[in-house]
Amino acid sequence: MINRPNSNSEIDPKSFDTIAKLAYRESGLILAVEKTSMIQSRLRHRLKELELPNFELYTDYVCSEQGSVERKHMISALTTNVSHFFREQHHFDILQKQVRETLLPRLQAGDKVRIWSAGCSNGQEALSIAMSLLEISSDIEKLDVKILATDIDGEVVRFATNALYPERFVSGVPSMLLDKYFTEELTKTERVYLAKANLRSLISFKELNLLANWPMNRKMDIIFCRNVVIYFDQKTQNDLWPRFRQLIDDEGLLFLGHSERIPEPEKVGFQTSGPTAYKPIC
Repeated sequence: MINRPNSNSEIDPKSFDTIAKLAYRESGLILAVEKTSMIQSRLRHRLKELELPNFELYTDYVCSEQGSVERKHMISALTTNVSHFFREQHHFDILQKQVRETLLPRLQAGDKVRIWSAGCSNGQEALSIAMSLLEISSDIEKLDVKILATDIDGEVVRFATNALYPERFVSGVPSMLLDKYFTEELTKTERVYLAKANLRSLISFKELNLLANWPMNRKMDIIFCRNVVIYFDQKTQNDLWPRFRQLIDDEGLLFLGHSERIPEPEKVGFQTSGPTAYKPIC
């Protein structure tokens, strides 16, 4: 019979340190000691799911060879999947200006346009981008434009792919756009909204770790990476900026979250182009 430690759902310092190092290695997440209570709360359901009595046994398992799947669940539990439709509206205003002046003429001339929503969470950002495009031209879906939406969390990617949102999720969508781009349904418990096919057809949702290799085989015209790098340390952020510059088209745009900045953008090939918006230096 194996002697297991007594049941204790409080995270001990050693276990916290192990989880923090693992989270950083796997996804670049920085887990501050001040956030111990929050981290403890978010991971308790994983202990319950695995029928493990304490964090000591949990860390042993998640660090083991058998714990590779659980590492994904752990990162999913620790990641803050908070998003809203048309969050930071000024970015979508800049996007529409760029599409009207530069991207739509290219599309109409037979060119391709690619947009990346990195850290797409539950899909609201990617769908907001798609609505912004369709509002400029309802025929844009017939042209060669695609939105790649990625997230490290496989659960939210599956949610986003379904594009079915409870009523509380769509509060940021203007009523005109809600009627135009969503189908309203009433379940036994709540009212839900399903994104229409023309909206979904513009987007491909994929699971992707931002710190791993990027599979894109062509330049991106627009990159949204908002409220993601705030969870990374400075070294990880500094490693990302040149990668974005290498991937983005010379006439492209990079959008970050409202509290995120490239410290010295010119050193990594960018210049500011509006609030937390950057364009490449050619």
